[in-house]
Amino acid sequence: MVLFKDMLHSDQTIFKNQDALDTEFIPKILPYREKQQRYIALCIAPLLQDRTGKNLLICGTPGIGKTATIKYIFKDLENETDDVIPIYINCWQKNTTFKIIVAICEELGYKFTQNKRTEELFTIIKNMLNKKSVVFAFDEIDKIEDFDFVYTVLEEIYKKTILLITNYKEWLSKLDERIRSRLGADIIEFQAYDLKETRDILKQRINYAFYPSVFESDALDVISKKTFETKDIRTGLHLMKEAGIAAENESCKKIEIEHANKALQKIDDFSIKKSADLESQTRLLLEIIKENPAKKSGELFEIYQQKGGSDSYRSFHRKLKSLETSRFITIKRIEGGKEGKTSIIEYNSSSKKLTEF
Repeated sequence: MVLFKDMLHSDQTIFKNQDALDTEFIPKILPYREKQQRYIALCIAPLLQDRTGKNLLICGTPGIGKTATIKYIFKDLENETDDVIPIYINCWQKNTTFKIIVAICEELGYKFTQNKRTEELFTIIKNMLNKKSVVFAFDEIDKIEDFDFVYTVLEEIYKKTILLITNYKEWLSKLDERIRSRLGADIIEFQAYDLKETRDILKQRINYAFYPSVFESDALDVISKKTFETKDIRTGLHLMKEAGIAAENESCKKIEIEHANKALQKIDDFSIKKSADLESQTRLLLEIIKENPAKKSGELFEIYQQKGGSDSYRSFHRKLKSLETSRFITIKRIEGGKEGKTSIIEYNSSSKKLTEF
C-alpha cells in the first residue's frame, strides 16, 4: 500500500531555509544585475582612493532588484575595507531630516540621541564620518517630507557617495535647484526582468529555500508567469512560500501545480509591507480609506484632518500613491464622465471597498 508514501512525517519539512524567501535575504550571487552592480561600484570606487565619489539616482519599478543590488554591494564593500562606511537608510518611516539623522547615529552606533537637537546630532555625525569616507544609500527617497538633510550632507561631509533610490525617475526634477545642481547625480534605471530572468531568479531562491527536488517544474512555471506579469520579484517569493506551506499542510513531499494555484488564490491579500510598518499618518489615511467608501479626495482629506491628520494636501496625495505602490490600495483611473478624469481607490482586502476621488 503506497497511500502514505509521499506524505511528510510530523517532524519533517520541505523548507531548508524559509528565510531565503524573505525580501531582506541577499543571495551570494545576484543574477542579471551585474551591469548595474559594476556601474554603482565604479561610482563608489574613488572613496577607496581617499577621493569623493559619484552621486547616483537609482530608479525603476518596485521589486526589480534596486535595494537588493545596493545591499549586495554594501556587503561586498564591508568585506573589502574598513575605510569606507556604508550607511543604508529606508526613508519609508525615516521621512524627516531629524529621523534620518537619528537613524544615521544608530547606524554608527551612537545611542545618546535623546534631548539633542538636529544640529547637535549632525555635528556628532560629521566628526565621526569625516575621519573616513562614506557611501549613503537613501532608499524610497521619494517618501521624505523635507530635503534639508540632503543639502547638509552635500555641504558638510567631505568624501562621500550619495545613492538615492526611488521608483520614480521624475523625482529628481522635484528637488530644489540648489540641491540638484550641487548633487550632480547621474541616473541609472533598472529595467524589469523578462520571463526567463524571472524564472531563473526564482529557481535560484528555490535552491536556497527548499530541499532538492521538492519544487516541481510546472509549479515554478505558474509562479514565474504570475511574477513576470506583476513585474515584482517579491510576488514570486511570497507565492513560493505560500505554495510550500500549502504542500506542508497536506503533508506532501513535493510542491506541485495545485499548491502553486492555491497560493495564487491568495495573491489579492498580499502586500509588500504590513500595515503595522506604516508611519502613523499613512496608517491613519489607510484606515480612513477602509472606513469611508465612495468618497472624493477632498472629502477624504477633510476626514483625515478631522481625525488629527497633520499632513498638507500635497503630502496627503503622496501618501495615496505610496499606499498604491505598496498594494494596500488600488487606484483605477477613469476617463470621461461629468467630472472629467476620475480615480477610483480600491482598498485591497478580502472584502473590497471602493473610494472615489
